[in-house]
Amino acid sequence: MSLLWGGRFRKETDPRVRAFQDSISFDFRLWPYEIQVSQAHVRGLRKIGVLTPEEEEKLLAGLEEVRRILKRGEVQLEGVEDVHTLVEQLLVERVGEVGKKLHTGRSRNDLVVTDLRLYLREEINNLRERLQELRRVLLELAEQHCHTLMPGFTHLQPAQPVTLAHHLLAYYEMFTRDDERLADCYRRTNVLPLGAGALAGSTFPLDREYVAELLGFEKVAENSMDAVSDRDFVVEFCAAAVLLMIHLSRLAEELILWSTPYFDFVELDDAFTTGSSMMPQKKNPDVAELCRAKTARVIGNFTALATLLKALPLTYNKDLQEDKPLLFDTVDTLKAVLEVFPPMLATMKVKREQMAAAARRGFLTATDLAEYLVRKGLPFREAHRVVGEIVLYCLEQGKDLEELSLEEFRRFTPLVEEDVLEAVKLEKSLDKRTLRGGPAPVTVKARIEELKNNLKSSKNYG
Repeated sequence: MSLLWGGRFRKETDPRVRAFQDSISFDFRLWPYEIQVSQAHVRGLRKIGVLTPEEEEKLLAGLEEVRRILKRGEVQLEGVEDVHTLVEQLLVERVGEVGKKLHTGRSRNDLVVTDLRLYLREEINNLRERLQELRRVLLELAEQHCHTLMPGFTHLQPAQPVTLAHHLLAYYEMFTRDDERLADCYRRTNVLPLGAGALAGSTFPLDREYVAELLGFEKVAENSMDAVSDRDFVVEFCAAAVLLMIHLSRLAEELILWSTPYFDFVELDDAFTTGSSMMPQKKNPDVAELCRAKTARVIGNFTALATLLKALPLTYNKDLQEDKPLLFDTVDTLKAVLEVFPPMLATMKVKREQMAAAARRGFLTATDLAEYLVRKGLPFREAHRVVGEIVLYCLEQGKDLEELSLEEFRRFTPLVEEDVLEAVKLEKSLDKRTLRGGPAPVTVKARIEELKNNLKSSKNYG
């Protein structure tokens, strides 16, 4: 296939340079958007009188034929520079010289970024749908475990009692913020650059608002130089992807820890684990580990993209060709992880007894005991010291706070009464934590109902 730009050159491009700079190997996936943009551009050219009705009809029919050919995979990509060259030359082969009018008033600079915005707009919606499924699974699990007692940790040390439902809802909140970021990114992606030309627009009176309406863009880019060089929407998406993957990685890490015999809180389903070629007893959380590992890949893509852009002068530079492999890999990675994560969660077995037993180790109601003493009139700092002494006594005696008698408590302070025995019970501690955002089962159940209603009302994307 011939080049779109060879008129000014006397020599052929060195084949090594062609191979080095050709982007068809990765930008081929943009062909559906290339055709969509080209069809809108044809209609726009007809509207301003550049094309006759007959030419418009011929070009639109030709583009539909090219769409069918590409969809069937009936095309040879070897020697093709990029997806724009591919579509235009396939069109010319089918409709003749009129096909060469397609590129009137546009450049590959504004065309590629328009394709990219259409692609990302669609993929953001796809990812939000998958993310909604993950949030739905988390809500279902949380609803089943409002009374499943477990230790809450700080520094990976037992801290205070919570429920599995409350723990899972923490991730739900993270993934909700991720969804909001994607929705916000969609808004800034949904801007039409077409009409900016190479960098300074066109002398043709293009009706950009009309083309924007055809392609479903909310508005048009207001500065032609910014329009062709802007990749903020790609960076913003990749940054949102980093946070989403970090949240998935944190949850994956907890599943990995919880599935070890040392925690023994959950058992991952056989369908989402693998074995060892040497050790027959092994059941490895490989899926969760890969989810954790792929986070590094997405972080790397973001870092590479930010580094790519940091010193580019206006406007278009060939460097921008390298944004697509980074973006495409990030999208593919997110989709792959969000495909396996919800069923991995939904099929895991929760070991309630082991979680509850772990909560009864580590003095999780020590803060409750200190607050009990404060209510009896002791300053908090003094109460903190007294409870520390009680915990040290428990360690020496091999007991937990719930196992102490009233007489043992009174060795440390005369302020305690019979009700101290209730104050240090795990279930009582949970039930009292009814502040908004707290782990009390009644509070968590109310939050779950609220979130279920919110999820039902957030199904429309775009």
